[in-house]
Amino acid sequence: MLESRFPVCLTLCLVRCAAGLSGQYPLVQNLTVTEGGTANLTCRVEYNDNTSLQWSNPAQQTLFFGDKKALRDNRIELVRATSSELTISISDVLLSDEGMYTCSLFTMPIRTAKAYLTVLGVPAQPEIDGLTKPALEGDQITLTCSSQGSKPAADLRWYRNEKEVKGAKVVKPMGKTYTVQSFLQLQVDRNDDGAVYTCRVDHVSLSHSPQQATEVLEVHYAPRVEINPLHSVPLEGQYLRLECVSKGNPSPDPVLWTKDGGELPDLDRMIVEGRDLTFTSLNKTDNGTYRCEASNHLGTSSAEYKLYVYDPNAVGQHGTDHALIGGVVAVVVFVTLCLIIVLGRYLARHKGTYLTNEAKGADDAPDADTAIINAEGNHAHAEEKKEYFI
Repeated sequence: MLESRFPVCLTLCLVRCAAGLSGQYPLVQNLTVTEGGTANLTCRVEYNDNTSLQWSNPAQQTLFFGDKKALRDNRIELVRATSSELTISISDVLLSDEGMYTCSLFTMPIRTAKAYLTVLGVPAQPEIDGLTKPALEGDQITLTCSSQGSKPAADLRWYRNEKEVKGAKVVKPMGKTYTVQSFLQLQVDRNDDGAVYTCRVDHVSLSHSPQQATEVLEVHYAPRVEINPLHSVPLEGQYLRLECVSKGNPSPDPVLWTKDGGELPDLDRMIVEGRDLTFTSLNKTDNGTYRCEASNHLGTSSAEYKLYVYDPNAVGQHGTDHALIGGVVAVVVFVTLCLIIVLGRYLARHKGTYLTNEAKGADDAPDADTAIINAEGNHAHAEEKKEYFI
Protein backbone atom coordinates (compact mmCIF):
# COMPACT_ATOMS: atom_id res chain seq x y z
CA MET A 1 0.00 0.00 0.00
CA LEU A 2 2.80 2.43 0.82
CA GLU A 3 4.56 1.63 -2.41
CA SER A 4 1.40 2.41 -4.40
CA ARG A 5 0.97 5.80 -2.74
CA PHE A 6 4.57 6.93 -3.16
CA PRO A 7 4.44 7.73 -6.92
CA VAL A 8 1.25 9.76 -6.40
CA CYS A 9 2.78 11.87 -3.62
CA LEU A 10 5.91 12.42 -5.62
CA THR A 11 3.89 13.59 -8.64
CA LEU A 12 1.88 16.08 -6.55
CA CYS A 13 5.05 17.43 -5.01
CA LEU A 14 6.66 17.97 -8.39
CA VAL A 15 3.57 19.78 -9.71
CA ARG A 16 3.42 22.09 -6.70
CA CYS A 17 7.13 22.83 -6.88
CA ALA A 18 6.93 23.59 -10.58
CA ALA A 19 3.97 25.90 -10.00
CA GLY A 20 5.86 27.67 -7.26
CA LEU A 21 8.92 28.14 -9.40
CA SER A 22 6.91 29.44 -12.36
CA GLY A 23 5.18 32.01 -10.12
CA GLN A 24 8.47 33.35 -8.86
CA TYR A 25 8.99 35.49 -11.96
CA PRO A 26 8.06 39.18 -11.37
CA LEU A 27 5.28 40.65 -13.48
CA VAL A 28 5.42 44.27 -14.76
CA GLN A 29 3.79 46.42 -17.45
CA ASN A 30 5.03 49.18 -19.73
CA LEU A 31 3.71 52.63 -18.85
CA THR A 32 3.06 55.89 -20.71
CA VAL A 33 2.69 59.17 -18.82
CA THR A 34 2.54 62.84 -19.76
CA GLU A 35 5.38 65.13 -18.77
CA GLY A 36 4.58 66.62 -15.37
CA GLY A 37 2.28 63.73 -14.47
CA THR A 38 2.73 60.80 -12.07
CA ALA A 39 3.99 57.33 -12.98
CA ASN A 40 3.06 54.33 -10.81
CA LEU A 41 5.41 51.37 -11.30
CA THR A 42 4.06 48.06 -10.00
CA CYS A 43 5.90 44.74 -9.69
CA ARG A 44 4.04 41.56 -8.59
CA VAL A 45 4.79 37.88 -7.99
CA GLU A 46 2.14 35.19 -7.62
CA TYR A 47 4.13 33.04 -5.16
CA ASN A 48 6.81 34.39 -2.87
CA ASP A 49 8.62 32.95 0.14
CA ASN A 50 9.36 36.40 1.65
CA THR A 51 12.03 37.12 -0.94
CA SER A 52 12.65 40.86 -1.41
CA LEU A 53 11.60 42.89 -4.50
CA GLN A 54 13.60 45.82 -5.87
CA TRP A 55 12.98 48.65 -8.41
CA SER A 56 15.90 50.18 -10.35
CA ASN A 57 15.93 53.13 -12.76
CA PRO A 58 17.39 53.15 -16.33
CA ALA A 59 20.80 54.07 -14.87
CA GLN A 60 20.58 50.87 -12.74
CA GLN A 61 20.32 52.93 -9.54
CA THR A 62 18.24 51.23 -6.87
CA LEU A 63 15.09 53.20 -6.09
CA PHE A 64 13.48 50.93 -3.48
CA PHE A 65 14.61 47.64 -1.95
CA GLY A 66 11.46 46.29 -0.40
CA ASP A 67 10.11 49.14 1.70
CA LYS A 68 13.53 50.75 2.04
CA LYS A 69 14.18 53.87 -0.09
CA ALA A 70 17.62 53.79 -1.64
CA LEU A 71 17.76 56.93 -3.81
CA ARG A 72 17.31 60.44 -2.45
CA ASP A 73 14.72 61.88 -4.79
CA ASN A 74 11.70 63.60 -3.27
CA ARG A 75 9.66 62.80 -6.35
CA ILE A 76 9.88 59.04 -5.73
CA GLU A 77 7.56 57.58 -3.06
CA LEU A 78 6.55 54.15 -1.82
CA VAL A 79 2.94 53.21 -2.57
CA ARG A 80 2.76 49.55 -1.47
CA ALA A 81 5.28 46.97 -0.28
CA THR A 82 4.30 43.35 0.50
CA SER A 83 5.82 39.96 -0.08
CA SER A 84 4.02 39.75 -3.45
CA GLU A 85 3.99 43.42 -4.63
CA LEU A 86 6.21 46.49 -4.77
CA THR A 87 4.61 49.68 -6.15
CA ILE A 88 6.35 53.04 -6.26
CA SER A 89 5.35 56.42 -7.73
CA ILE A 90 7.34 59.09 -9.56
CA SER A 91 5.67 62.52 -9.50
CA ASP A 92 6.37 65.52 -11.72
CA VAL A 93 7.75 63.19 -14.37
CA LEU A 94 10.50 64.63 -16.57
CA LEU A 95 11.49 63.70 -20.10
CA SER A 96 14.77 62.47 -18.61
CA ASP A 97 12.82 59.87 -16.57
CA GLU A 98 11.99 57.95 -19.73
CA GLY A 99 13.66 54.57 -20.12
CA MET A 100 13.75 50.94 -19.00
CA TYR A 101 12.99 50.24 -15.33
CA THR A 102 13.88 46.89 -13.77
CA CYS A 103 12.12 44.90 -11.09
CA SER A 104 14.34 42.26 -9.44
CA LEU A 105 13.28 39.27 -7.35
CA PHE A 106 16.18 38.14 -5.16
CA THR A 107 15.93 34.41 -5.55
CA MET A 108 18.75 32.08 -6.57
CA PRO A 109 19.29 32.97 -9.34
CA ILE A 110 17.93 36.54 -9.34
CA ARG A 111 14.95 36.92 -11.64
CA THR A 112 14.11 40.24 -13.31
CA ALA A 113 11.41 41.90 -15.42
CA LYS A 114 11.68 45.15 -17.33
CA ALA A 115 9.04 47.87 -17.89
CA TYR A 116 9.54 50.78 -20.29
CA LEU A 117 8.38 54.20 -19.13
CA THR A 118 7.39 56.49 -22.03
CA VAL A 119 7.14 60.21 -21.26
CA LEU A 120 5.03 62.36 -23.61
CA GLY A 121 6.22 65.92 -24.24
CA VAL A 122 3.28 68.35 -24.08
CA PRO A 123 3.28 70.82 -26.99
CA ALA A 124 3.30 74.50 -26.10
CA GLN A 125 0.46 76.87 -26.95
CA PRO A 126 0.65 77.55 -30.70
CA GLU A 127 1.42 80.99 -32.09
CA ILE A 128 0.41 82.50 -35.44
CA ASP A 129 2.82 84.87 -37.21
CA GLY A 130 2.86 86.64 -40.57
CA LEU A 131 -0.50 88.36 -40.28
CA THR A 132 -0.38 91.99 -41.39
CA LYS A 133 -3.16 94.22 -40.14
CA PRO A 134 -4.73 95.33 -42.27
CA ALA A 135 -3.99 93.30 -45.39
CA LEU A 136 -4.79 94.78 -48.80
CA GLU A 137 -6.95 93.06 -51.39
CA GLY A 138 -4.68 91.24 -53.84
CA ASP A 139 -1.84 90.75 -51.35
CA GLN A 140 -0.26 87.33 -50.95
CA ILE A 141 0.54 86.54 -47.33
CA THR A 142 1.88 83.47 -45.51
CA LEU A 143 0.56 82.57 -42.06
CA THR A 144 2.96 80.55 -39.87
CA CYS A 145 1.79 78.47 -36.92
CA SER A 146 4.45 77.21 -34.49
CA SER A 147 4.39 74.91 -31.46
CA GLN A 148 7.36 73.70 -29.40
CA GLY A 149 8.09 70.90 -26.94
CA SER A 150 6.01 68.06 -28.35
CA LYS A 151 7.07 64.41 -28.11
CA PRO A 152 6.28 62.72 -30.39
CA ALA A 153 5.91 65.51 -32.97
CA ALA A 154 2.51 67.18 -32.84
CA ASP A 155 0.19 67.68 -35.80
CA LEU A 156 -0.98 71.21 -36.73
CA ARG A 157 -4.30 71.80 -38.50
CA TRP A 158 -5.60 75.00 -40.11
CA TYR A 159 -9.25 76.06 -40.14
CA ARG A 160 -10.96 78.94 -41.94
CA ASN A 161 -14.28 79.73 -40.27
CA GLU A 162 -14.28 76.19 -38.78
CA LYS A 163 -13.67 74.57 -42.19
CA GLU A 164 -10.33 72.78 -42.47
CA VAL A 165 -7.79 74.06 -45.02
CA LYS A 166 -4.49 72.39 -45.85
CA GLY A 167 -1.14 73.83 -44.81
CA ALA A 168 2.50 72.74 -45.29
CA LYS A 169 4.05 71.07 -42.21
CA VAL A 170 7.72 71.19 -41.14
CA VAL A 171 9.14 69.22 -38.16
CA LYS A 172 12.42 70.20 -36.46
CA PRO A 173 14.05 67.97 -33.77
CA MET A 174 15.07 69.93 -30.66
CA GLY A 175 16.82 67.46 -28.36
CA LYS A 176 14.24 65.02 -27.03
CA THR A 177 11.31 67.13 -28.28
CA TYR A 178 10.18 68.63 -31.57
CA THR A 179 9.26 72.06 -32.86
CA VAL A 180 6.48 71.88 -35.44
CA GLN A 181 5.53 74.60 -37.93
CA SER A 182 2.75 74.80 -40.50
CA PHE A 183 2.56 77.37 -43.32
CA LEU A 184 -0.63 78.60 -44.97
CA GLN A 185 -0.41 80.77 -48.11
CA LEU A 186 -3.30 83.12 -48.92
CA GLN A 187 -4.21 85.25 -51.93
CA VAL A 188 -6.22 87.87 -50.07
CA ASP A 189 -9.50 89.20 -51.45
CA ARG A 190 -12.47 91.07 -49.98
CA ASN A 191 -14.20 87.82 -49.03
CA ASP A 192 -11.41 87.22 -46.49
CA ASP A 193 -12.32 90.33 -44.53
CA GLY A 194 -13.46 89.13 -41.10
CA ALA A 195 -12.47 85.52 -41.77
CA VAL A 196 -11.36 83.61 -38.66
CA TYR A 197 -8.19 81.53 -39.11
CA THR A 198 -7.45 78.95 -36.41
CA CYS A 199 -4.37 76.80 -35.87
CA ARG A 200 -5.14 73.73 -33.75
CA VAL A 201 -2.60 71.36 -32.16
CA ASP A 202 -3.41 67.63 -32.23
CA HIS A 203 -1.35 65.47 -29.86
CA VAL A 204 -1.84 62.32 -27.81
CA SER A 205 -1.14 64.27 -24.62
CA LEU A 206 -3.96 66.75 -25.40
CA SER A 207 -6.84 64.35 -25.88
CA HIS A 208 -9.07 66.23 -23.43
CA SER A 209 -7.80 69.80 -23.80
CA PRO A 210 -6.76 70.72 -27.37
CA GLN A 211 -4.71 73.87 -27.79
CA GLN A 212 -5.29 76.43 -30.51
CA ALA A 213 -4.56 79.98 -31.64
CA THR A 214 -6.96 82.21 -33.57
CA GLU A 215 -6.54 85.33 -35.70
CA VAL A 216 -9.17 87.41 -37.50
CA LEU A 217 -8.09 88.66 -40.92
CA GLU A 218 -8.83 92.31 -41.73
CA VAL A 219 -8.75 93.21 -45.43
CA HIS A 220 -8.94 96.72 -46.89
CA TYR A 221 -10.41 97.03 -50.39
CA ALA A 222 -11.77 99.65 -52.77
CA PRO A 223 -15.55 100.22 -52.78
CA ARG A 224 -18.09 98.73 -55.17
CA VAL A 225 -21.39 100.55 -55.76
CA GLU A 226 -24.85 99.63 -57.05
CA ILE A 227 -28.17 101.50 -56.99
CA ASN A 228 -31.40 99.76 -55.98
CA PRO A 229 -34.70 101.60 -56.68
CA LEU A 230 -37.51 100.75 -54.27
CA HIS A 231 -40.21 101.14 -57.00
CA SER A 232 -40.10 99.39 -60.38
CA VAL A 233 -42.25 102.02 -62.21
CA PRO A 234 -41.69 105.63 -61.06
CA LEU A 235 -45.00 107.53 -61.33
CA GLU A 236 -45.54 111.25 -61.32
CA GLY A 237 -46.54 112.54 -57.89
CA GLN A 238 -45.27 109.42 -56.09
CA TYR A 239 -42.54 108.94 -53.50
CA LEU A 240 -39.28 107.29 -54.69
CA ARG A 241 -36.15 106.21 -52.86
CA LEU A 242 -32.91 105.21 -54.55
CA GLU A 243 -30.69 103.09 -52.31
CA CYS A 244 -26.95 103.38 -52.92
CA VAL A 245 -25.29 100.14 -51.76
CA SER A 246 -21.55 100.73 -51.38
CA LYS A 247 -19.25 98.06 -49.97
CA GLY A 248 -15.67 98.88 -49.11
CA ASN A 249 -13.17 98.81 -46.27
CA PRO A 250 -12.70 101.39 -44.86
CA SER A 251 -16.37 102.20 -45.26
CA PRO A 252 -16.87 104.78 -48.07
CA ASP A 253 -18.91 107.37 -46.17
CA PRO A 254 -20.39 109.68 -47.20
CA VAL A 255 -21.45 109.02 -50.82
CA LEU A 256 -21.91 111.71 -53.49
CA TRP A 257 -25.16 111.99 -55.51
CA THR A 258 -25.25 113.92 -58.82
CA LYS A 259 -27.73 114.37 -61.68
CA ASP A 260 -26.57 114.49 -65.32
CA GLY A 261 -23.02 115.21 -64.16
CA GLY A 262 -24.00 118.17 -61.95
CA GLU A 263 -25.42 118.89 -58.52
CA LEU A 264 -28.92 117.90 -57.52
CA PRO A 265 -31.25 120.70 -58.77
CA ASP A 266 -34.05 120.63 -56.19
CA LEU A 267 -32.85 119.90 -52.66
CA ASP A 268 -36.32 120.54 -51.26
CA ARG A 269 -37.73 117.47 -53.01
CA MET A 270 -34.48 115.52 -53.44
CA ILE A 271 -33.25 114.61 -49.97
CA VAL A 272 -29.97 112.77 -49.32
CA GLU A 273 -30.15 110.70 -46.14
CA GLY A 274 -27.03 108.71 -45.46
CA ARG A 275 -26.46 106.81 -48.71
CA ASP A 276 -30.04 107.09 -50.02
CA LEU A 277 -31.60 109.65 -52.36
CA THR A 278 -35.29 110.29 -51.70
CA PHE A 279 -37.78 112.07 -54.00
CA THR A 280 -40.73 113.32 -51.95
CA SER A 281 -42.90 113.88 -55.05
CA LEU A 282 -41.81 112.95 -58.57
CA ASN A 283 -42.44 115.12 -61.63
CA LYS A 284 -41.29 115.14 -65.26
CA THR A 285 -38.39 117.50 -64.52
CA ASP A 286 -36.77 114.70 -62.48
CA ASN A 287 -36.03 112.69 -65.63
CA GLY A 288 -32.30 112.15 -66.07
CA THR A 289 -29.26 110.08 -65.09
CA TYR A 290 -28.43 109.91 -61.39
CA ARG A 291 -25.00 108.80 -60.18
CA CYS A 292 -23.89 107.58 -56.76
CA GLU A 293 -20.13 107.79 -56.15
CA ALA A 294 -18.23 106.27 -53.19
CA SER A 295 -14.54 106.62 -52.31
CA ASN A 296 -11.94 105.49 -49.80
CA HIS A 297 -8.14 105.68 -49.81
CA LEU A 298 -7.94 102.62 -52.11
CA GLY A 299 -10.15 103.87 -54.93
CA THR A 300 -13.45 105.27 -56.22
CA SER A 301 -16.49 103.49 -57.62
CA SER A 302 -19.83 104.71 -58.99
CA ALA A 303 -23.14 103.46 -60.36
CA GLU A 304 -25.83 105.15 -62.49
CA TYR A 305 -29.61 105.00 -62.60
CA LYS A 306 -31.66 106.45 -65.48
CA LEU A 307 -34.91 107.85 -64.14
CA TYR A 308 -37.99 108.29 -66.33
CA VAL A 309 -41.15 109.49 -64.61
CA TYR A 310 -44.40 108.10 -66.07
CA ASP A 311 -47.86 109.66 -66.18
CA PRO A 312 -50.12 107.45 -64.01
CA ASN A 313 -53.04 107.79 -66.49
CA ALA A 314 -50.87 106.90 -69.47
CA VAL A 315 -49.54 103.83 -67.68
CA GLY A 316 -53.12 102.63 -67.06
CA GLN A 317 -54.17 103.24 -70.73
CA HIS A 318 -51.06 101.46 -71.99
CA GLY A 319 -51.95 98.51 -69.82
CA THR A 320 -55.47 98.28 -71.40
CA ASP A 321 -54.06 98.61 -74.94
CA HIS A 322 -51.53 95.88 -74.29
CA ALA A 323 -54.25 93.49 -73.11
CA LEU A 324 -56.38 94.20 -76.22
CA ILE A 325 -53.46 93.74 -78.60
CA GLY A 326 -52.54 90.51 -76.91
CA GLY A 327 -56.05 89.11 -77.40
CA VAL A 328 -56.12 90.04 -81.09
CA VAL A 329 -52.74 88.44 -81.70
CA ALA A 330 -53.89 85.21 -80.07
CA VAL A 331 -56.98 84.99 -82.29
CA VAL A 332 -54.94 85.66 -85.46
CA VAL A 333 -52.42 82.95 -84.56
CA PHE A 334 -55.22 80.41 -83.92
CA VAL A 335 -56.97 81.11 -87.27
CA THR A 336 -53.66 80.90 -89.16
CA LEU A 337 -52.89 77.50 -87.66
CA CYS A 338 -56.34 76.16 -88.65
CA LEU A 339 -55.87 77.32 -92.27
CA ILE A 340 -52.44 75.71 -92.49
CA ILE A 341 -53.83 72.35 -91.26
CA VAL A 342 -56.75 72.37 -93.77
CA LEU A 343 -54.53 73.36 -96.70
CA GLY A 344 -51.99 70.70 -95.80
CA ARG A 345 -54.60 67.93 -95.87
CA TYR A 346 -55.97 69.15 -99.23
CA LEU A 347 -52.57 69.18 -100.90
CA ALA A 348 -51.65 65.75 -99.52
CA ARG A 349 -54.83 64.14 -100.92
CA HIS A 350 -54.45 65.57 -104.44
CA LYS A 351 -50.78 64.72 -104.59
CA GLY A 352 -51.69 61.06 -103.96
CA THR A 353 -54.26 61.10 -106.81
CA TYR A 354 -51.69 62.52 -109.22
CA LEU A 355 -49.14 59.84 -108.44
CA THR A 356 -51.77 57.06 -108.87
CA ASN A 357 -52.78 58.24 -112.37
CA GLU A 358 -49.18 58.48 -113.45
CA ALA A 359 -48.56 54.89 -112.34
CA LYS A 360 -51.60 53.68 -114.26
CA GLY A 361 -50.25 55.16 -117.50
CA ALA A 362 -47.09 53.16 -117.10
CA ASP A 363 -48.92 49.91 -116.38
CA ASP A 364 -51.19 50.05 -119.50
CA ALA A 365 -48.37 50.83 -122.02
CA PRO A 366 -46.98 47.98 -124.22
CA ASP A 367 -43.53 49.62 -124.36
CA ALA A 368 -41.49 52.43 -122.78
CA ASP A 369 -42.35 55.09 -125.40
CA THR A 370 -46.04 54.51 -125.00
CA ALA A 371 -45.68 54.69 -121.18
CA ILE A 372 -44.13 58.13 -121.50
CA ILE A 373 -46.94 59.33 -123.82
CA ASN A 374 -49.58 57.95 -121.45
CA ALA A 375 -47.89 59.64 -118.49
CA GLU A 376 -47.91 62.96 -120.33
CA GLY A 377 -51.56 62.45 -121.13
CA ASN A 378 -52.31 61.87 -117.50
CA HIS A 379 -50.48 65.09 -116.65
CA ALA A 380 -52.64 66.94 -119.12
CA HIS A 381 -55.79 65.51 -117.61
CA ALA A 382 -54.53 66.45 -114.16
CA GLU A 383 -53.95 70.01 -115.29
CA GLU A 384 -57.47 70.12 -116.73
CA LYS A 385 -58.88 68.86 -113.43
CA LYS A 386 -56.84 71.38 -111.51
CA GLU A 387 -58.18 74.21 -113.66
CA TYR A 388 -61.67 72.84 -113.29
CA PHE A 389 -61.52 72.86 -109.50
CA ILE A 390 -60.14 76.37 -109.40
